[in-house]
Amino acid sequence: MKKIIIGVMGPGEKATAVDLKNAYELGKLIAQSGWVLLTGGRNVGVMNAASQGAKSVNGLTVGILPDANQQAISEAVDIAIFTDMGNARNNINVLSSDVVIACGLGAGTVSEVALALKGKKQVILLSDDEQSKVFFKNLSPENIYVVESAKEAIATAQAILNTNLGDC
Repeated sequence: MKKIIIGVMGPGEKATAVDLKNAYELGKLIAQSGWVLLTGGRNVGVMNAASQGAKSVNGLTVGILPDANQQAISEAVDIAIFTDMGNARNNINVLSSDVVIACGLGAGTVSEVALALKGKKQVILLSDDEQSKVFFKNLSPENIYVVESAKEAIATAQAILNTNLGDC
């Protein structure tokens, strides 16, 4: 049976302290739900924090990396997939995820959200940026869910999965 994959996308070097806290909690809750965490795999920002959160409770983590740099991998990534595709790997990230959670926003995250929406993926937006909430909600109201906490993001992901994949 296919495992549920939850993609957590967010800023790398420009992640805020709130982004990092939320990402760690998301990773932990995803693992505790029995799901696989998928991130961009690097050892910075939201990618690293979410992977560390999942590993803190023995979760399975996958990192889709933009290049072949072995030193850039988060030590909390179990399965590293090297693409040598740069930002084009963002499409792999979102299309491989059953649900995408955007934790904070940066240019790369915005591209991932847009690609997810284009691919008809459900996106949960956990950000304190009011303008982006309005923008993405207007862009695809049926596929964007705005939440205020990691716990709410996980409850929303579970509801989406129950609707889309049957009782998971």
